[in-house]
Amino acid sequence: MNPRRNPDWSDGEIPFVPRIINPIKIRQVVLFAADEAVRASREIIQAEMPWADVQVLSNPLAVSDILFDGAMVIIMDDMTLSLVDTDRIRRNNRNVVIVLLSFHRFVQCSPPSAASKEYPYTAKADLIFAANRDEFAPEKIITSVVRAAEDHLNIEKHSENRRFILLIVDDEPSWASQFLPILYNIIGQRADVKITRTYEETLQFMFGVENESLIREDYREYGNGDQVVCLITDIFFPKAGQVDSEAGRSLIRLTNRYYVRIPIIIASKAAEAAEFAGAGFVLPKGDPGSLETLRTYIRDLTGIGDFVIHDEAGKELYRLKDIRDMYRLLSWAGSDDPQAEQLRSILEMYGERDMFSTWFYMHSLRELGDKLRPQRHKGKRLIAELEASLKREFQRMQHIPLMIGGTKIFDLDGLLKTLRSATPETIAPFSDNDIISSWLDSRGYSELAEELRPIHGKGTQLREVIIGVVEEWMTIYGNRGDHVPEPPEPGQ
Repeated sequence: MNPRRNPDWSDGEIPFVPRIINPIKIRQVVLFAADEAVRASREIIQAEMPWADVQVLSNPLAVSDILFDGAMVIIMDDMTLSLVDTDRIRRNNRNVVIVLLSFHRFVQCSPPSAASKEYPYTAKADLIFAANRDEFAPEKIITSVVRAAEDHLNIEKHSENRRFILLIVDDEPSWASQFLPILYNIIGQRADVKITRTYEETLQFMFGVENESLIREDYREYGNGDQVVCLITDIFFPKAGQVDSEAGRSLIRLTNRYYVRIPIIIASKAAEAAEFAGAGFVLPKGDPGSLETLRTYIRDLTGIGDFVIHDEAGKELYRLKDIRDMYRLLSWAGSDDPQAEQLRSILEMYGERDMFSTWFYMHSLRELGDKLRPQRHKGKRLIAELEASLKREFQRMQHIPLMIGGTKIFDLDGLLKTLRSATPETIAPFSDNDIISSWLDSRGYSELAEELRPIHGKGTQLREVIIGVVEEWMTIYGNRGDHVPEPPEPGQ
C-alpha cells in the first residue's frame, strides 16, 4: 500500500496524537495540616510529581484567601479543615479540590451522612481519605491522593473529554486509601478513578439520575456509564439513607442489565457477597493477598494489561501481550480447524462486550477502537474484519513518528538515539504524561511501555533511567519488526 494514496497519509506521515485523559493537570499542591507527617509528605510529592509546585502553609487566613489560576488541590487534616473558609476558596479558585486526610477512625469507616453528623467539618471536603501511622501513612498515600483529586477535577468540570474510568463504590474512606496506590501504579495515565459513596451518587454518575425508575431509553447519552471500564463495589453502602446489602444488589443488577461489558469486582467480606458469585468477581476485602488478586484481575479484564481469552468455564486459553500476538492468533482463528471454530464462538462474546475496542483504546489505538466498536460481526466475518484492521494498523504505525525536541522518531533505535541527545528538560513532559509509553503502545511495544509508565522525575537522573530501561529491553528483544509468527497452541 502506498501511504501517499491514502487520505490519512497524504504527506507520508500520520501525526501522533497522545491520549491525554486529564487535560487539566494539578499544578499547585497546598498542604495545611497540624500533623507533621502530612506536611513532610511535600518531599514525596515533589519527587514523584515534579510538574507540581508544593507549598506548606500554616496560616488559615492565607489558605482561605489563596488565589491560583491553574488547577490546585488543598490537602488538610481533621484539625485544620475546620479552620478555613472553603466557600471562599471555591469562589476564588475555579479549579480547586479540597481533600481531607482524616486520622479519626470513625470518619475512616463511616458513610458520609454519619461522618458529617458526628464531625460537621467533613462535609467541607470534596474527597476524604484515611490516614494513620502505619498502613495509611501520608508518605505512602499522598501521591494517590493528589492524582485522585486531579481525576475528580477533570471528570466533574471537564467531562467533554473522552476517558476511561474505574468506578469505586464504597462508603468507607479507608478502602480508597488502601487500594488507590496499587491502582494508580497499574493504570498510569490511561484511565481515571471515580469514587462514589452512596447508591444515589453512583446512579447519578452512571445514568444521570438518582432513581432507577428515571433511567431513560437513551441512557447512554446521560451520565458517564459508557466511559466506565470496571466497577469495584462493596455490597453494603447507603441507599435511601440506609446501609444494607440492597444497595450493592441493585447496583450490580443494573450494571449487568445496561452495561454488560463492564467487569464487576465485588470487594466485600460480608457473607452476602457469596450470592453474587455469578454476577461478578467476588474479592474478600482485606484478606491476605486480596490486593494482589485485585491487581491481576484489573490488568486482565479491563483492557489495561494483556488481552486474556478464557473459555466458557473461565479457563485461560490465550494471553496476548500486544497487537502482534493478537494478529497471529486471528490468522489461525479464521481457519477450519475445530479448535479455531470453538475460539471464534468465544471471540464473538468478546466482541459483543466491546472487549476488543476497549483493549485497543487502552493501548493507544484509538482509531482502531472507534472503527470496531459499532460493529457486531460474527464468526469468520468477525475474524476477517479484525485481521484486516490489524494488518492496516501495522502499515499505519510505520508512518506515525514521535516528536521529541523537533526530532522525528520511527523506531526504538531512533528513540534511544534521541533520548541520549535530548536535554532532560525536553524529555520530562513526555514522561510526565506517559506520552512515550502511549507511542510505544501504539507501535505494539506494550511490555516496554508498561516498564516506562511508572517512571517520573526530572533532570539527568530521569533521562538516564529511561535510557537504561530502553537499552536493556533492546538488548533482550532488539528493534523487532512486524513479522507475525505462527499462532500459539491453546494454553500458551
